[in-house]
Amino acid sequence: MQLQFSFIIPVYNRPDEIQELLQSFENLNTDQAFEIVIVEDGSTISSKSVVEQFESRLDMAYYFKENSGPGDSRNYGMAKAKGNYFIILDSDCILPQEYLQAVVTGLTKGYVDCFGGPDAAHQSFTKLQKAINFAMTSFVTTGGIRGSKSSVNRFQPRSFNMGISKKAFLASNGFGKIHPGEDPDLSIRLWNLGFETKLIPEAFVYHKRRISWGKFYKQVYKFGMVRPILNKWHPTTSKITYWFPSLFCLGFITSLLLLLFGVNWVFQAYLLYFILTFLGACITTKSLQVALLSMVAVGIQFFGYGYGFLKSTLFVGVLNKKPHVYFPELFFE
Repeated sequence: MQLQFSFIIPVYNRPDEIQELLQSFENLNTDQAFEIVIVEDGSTISSKSVVEQFESRLDMAYYFKENSGPGDSRNYGMAKAKGNYFIILDSDCILPQEYLQAVVTGLTKGYVDCFGGPDAAHQSFTKLQKAINFAMTSFVTTGGIRGSKSSVNRFQPRSFNMGISKKAFLASNGFGKIHPGEDPDLSIRLWNLGFETKLIPEAFVYHKRRISWGKFYKQVYKFGMVRPILNKWHPTTSKITYWFPSLFCLGFITSLLLLLFGVNWVFQAYLLYFILTFLGACITTKSLQVALLSMVAVGIQFFGYGYGFLKSTLFVGVLNKKPHVYFPELFFE
């Protein structure tokens, strides 16, 4: 099958990000033809004028629709696209020059109907962005790639950097209404339909993660809330590892209580973990400041995700509350 790529990019009030992303498209080192589909999701700050600057140099389509969330906007873009293989990106991403060639090579070596790629921190990112990127991607945290080279058929792509064939999109009806969590939900439904997924490690993007500490906490808190809902929808995918952040937080609180009784080895174990995290961040980012911020980011990540997971487990898993009724902030209607 001759692959015809369509990039699908939803955007909401972020014309500056679209500018950077489109500039990176111009710098791609590839002979592969592609189109770019921008879906303006009810923005009050339009990206149309930015898109128009690139229309003479890139094959582009621009659509404006009422706000209905990123999942529905991606579905809208895929329904409008001309290609037979869609690559979905977040608007806060920047593409390395070899990105599309890495995708083509990965799919040529082993075709799948859905792939995902990792993210990295660009040298131009702020120290906060680099610290949060470390927390979200490091193997010593709850972040990192979802899957591995040894288990690529169980890899759950994330929609900031995700490919899906038109065939798989039509069979699955695309993304659901939940957000966040719409991407693992789609991956699981694709597996149930017989489609395979995999990681293409070389197809990475620079993901800016445009967030403050407060926004980062809210993001990981929602990630934690979503997981028990997905476990209830897809019980065969439930894993004990999803409990780790919650157990980490409960253990830390217990270590502080034990200090009152003169038991300090549990707290020392946590102290050692954060020292190792600091050293790992130093080696990875080559910055003491980023390493210090990374420890804060890891702490926020564990406690935000852990609290959200426990809360959702109680109300959805134990009390059997309806997710879309009890947690309406996680759903677009």
